[in-house]
Amino acid sequence: MSSGDYKYIIRIAGKDVEGEKKVIVALSKVKGLGYNFAQVLLQKLNINPYIRVGFLTDKELGDIEMALKDPNKAGIPNFYFNRRKDMETGSDVHLITSDLDFIISNDIEREKSIMSWRGYRHMFGLRVRGQCTRTTGRRGSAVGVRKSGQTTQKVQKSGE
Repeated sequence: MSSGDYKYIIRIAGKDVEGEKKVIVALSKVKGLGYNFAQVLLQKLNINPYIRVGFLTDKELGDIEMALKDPNKAGIPNFYFNRRKDMETGSDVHLITSDLDFIISNDIEREKSIMSWRGYRHMFGLRVRGQCTRTTGRRGSAVGVRKSGQTTQKVQKSGE
């Protein structure tokens, strides 16, 4: 590749990525895509994961974009998807960027509205996934023994 084909900034799935990053690292910077998903995606598309993003051709970038829109067509196994058996559609989908944020907030609101235990914990700002809360996750004022102000009176010895 010549230096004329090099692109300094590439836009992948709505995120600007520097051209000097390796493809596998650049894909994992997109919200909703992890390192493992990026590795499988690049294997299915026959793209070297260790070349720099700036050297990708327009065809390769287009293939990556199409595979991110519909990973099923790219041949990625369903167990790599981050939303399997969706509540509304029942299908397996992989969500990225703002779609992922929107769906997660909808799930939390649904749990709050049906008053599930997870929704209850979300409402009160408590830990949801079974973590211990006795000593960690304290916010606000300290819990426990407060030190009272030190008295400045000197103890006088008897006999003086």
